[in-house]
Amino acid sequence: MHCPFCGTTDTRVIDSRLTAEGDKVRRRRECPRCNARFTTYEVAELLMPPVVKRDGRREPFLEEKLRTGLLRALEKRPVGAARIEETILRIKNRARASGERELSSQQIGEWVMDELRDLDQVAYVRFASVYRSFQDVNAFRVEIERLQQGAPSDPPDPE
Repeated sequence: MHCPFCGTTDTRVIDSRLTAEGDKVRRRRECPRCNARFTTYEVAELLMPPVVKRDGRREPFLEEKLRTGLLRALEKRPVGAARIEETILRIKNRARASGERELSSQQIGEWVMDELRDLDQVAYVRFASVYRSFQDVNAFRVEIERLQQGAPSDPPDPE
């Protein structure tokens, strides 16, 4: 690790601890040349697989797009920010755990719907209406009946 004060390339670790959350290591370092002390944080780099869109384009997994979609579906619903962040974390963990080199946007959409079904049923129907491109009121009714019966929803028709 380079010293941020004098640029020396060799610094020494004098203390290491886990942060309160347990997801980072906090290290106190000292420069042998200028004796300055500083703190660094070490975090595991977990790369998300890229997303393959319906038209075949590939783009990086963007947590902010996931958050935006959830927030839009949950707008004016009684769901706290902590529960939304937990939902995002579960979807990201599912993506990493899938072991896939690429994820389809349809798969991510299905995971979002699974989470929303348990989180807030109104938000679930909102998201499903956009995700599945409901064309009329009948599509809403069918989805609401499925929801009431506890049956999993059908995957979208391939385009």
